Amino acid sequence: MNIPEKLKYTASHEWIADNQDGTVTIGITAIATEQLGDLVYVELPQAGAKFERGATIAVVESTKAASDVYAPLSGEVIEANAELSDAPQKVNESPYEGGWLFRLKLTNPKEMSELLSADAYGKSAGG
Repeated sequence: MNIPEKLKYTASHEWIADNQDGTVTIGITAIATEQLGDLVYVELPQAGAKFERGATIAVVESTKAASDVYAPLSGEVIEANAELSDAPQKVNESPYEGGWLFRLKLTNPKEMSELLSADAYGKSAGG
């Protein structure tokens, strides 16, 4: 199972890349895309929207089910991956690169310390 070491994770299958400038890039893991199947629709947050950690921030829909994506950290959305509105399959094809969902400007950077490492996520996800 591909679980990139450089990223942080949540038990609900979101990955978080620290951009080293007070912002993070967030997507869903390859494990999540395997469980969901082929994505047919992605509903992303609007730039400027603010979310608390744990709030529903996006929705991904596949041929099997719709699933909420939760904000792994508190922050303000600075960008959503506009390419996904026309090509939601990018999340399946490249979950850690072209299939990212959105970027947040953190309001509480201390929350980063509560995220899972790749190893801990792999164990919690049964990988």
